Amino acid sequence: MAGSARRIVALGGASLLPGSTDGPLFQHLLDLTGEAYPRVCFIGTASGDDPGYIAAFYGWFARRAQSTHLGLFDRRIGDIEGFLLEHDLIVVGGGNTANMLAIWRLHGVDTALRRAWQSGVVLAGPSAGAVCWFEAGSTDSFGPALAPLHDGLGFLPGSFCPHYDSESNRRPRYHELVASRELPDGYAADDAVGLVFTDTTLSEAVASMPESRAFRVERTAGGIEETSIKPRLLRG
Repeated sequence: MAGSARRIVALGGASLLPGSTDGPLFQHLLDLTGEAYPRVCFIGTASGDDPGYIAAFYGWFARRAQSTHLGLFDRRIGDIEGFLLEHDLIVVGGGNTANMLAIWRLHGVDTALRRAWQSGVVLAGPSAGAVCWFEAGSTDSFGPALAPLHDGLGFLPGSFCPHYDSESNRRPRYHELVASRELPDGYAADDAVGLVFTDTTLSEAVASMPESRAFRVERTAGGIEETSIKPRLLRG
C-alpha cells in the first residue's frame, strides 16, 4: 500500500534502455514504496505515448513490479484518479513538458496526481517527468532555444533544470533565467541524479554515477549563487 509520506523524486535524466547504468535510480524508486512487489504506473504523455518508451518501461519494471501504464492518446481508463490511486509509484517519462501539462489538464490528470501524492503514492520521473512537479522550469518544449515554463503543477516550490551536465546550454541559460527573475530560485540536476523530496523539502540526493551532482541555484545581490549538493551513490 502507498505510504502516508508525500514523496517526489526529480531525476535530472535517466534511461530505461538496455545497457543503461541508471538501474539503481529506478530500483531506489521501488524501494521508496516499502513494498516487495509494488504497483507501478508509467505515464508517457510527454512523448506522445511513444510505444518504444512504453516498451522500455515494461522491459525494466515488469520483472520487478506490478506494472501498468496510463495512455491518453488512445485512452482506455475512465476513472483516472481511481486508477492512479491503486498504485504505489507513478513514473512520468520525458519529452515535451508543455504539451504534457496541457493534455493532463484536459483529462484531469493534474488533479488526480495531486490526490495520489497527498495519499502517499511516490511520484517520479526524468526530465519532463521532473520539471512538471515544480512551479516552473527551463524547457525546450517551445523550440530548440531553452525557455521558461511557468505553469508546472506546483507540488514543489521554485524551479527545476534537468540535464545540467549533458547539454551545454542548460547551465548558463538556467543561470540567466534565474538572474533575470524569469524563473524563481530552484534546483538543477545532472543526468543520473535524483532529488528526493519529502513533503516539499529536499531530503536527499542520490546518484547512479559517482561524478554526478545536483545544485541549488539562487539569485543574490551579487549574482547567481550555485551550491553543490553531493548525492549518495547508489549501488547496483
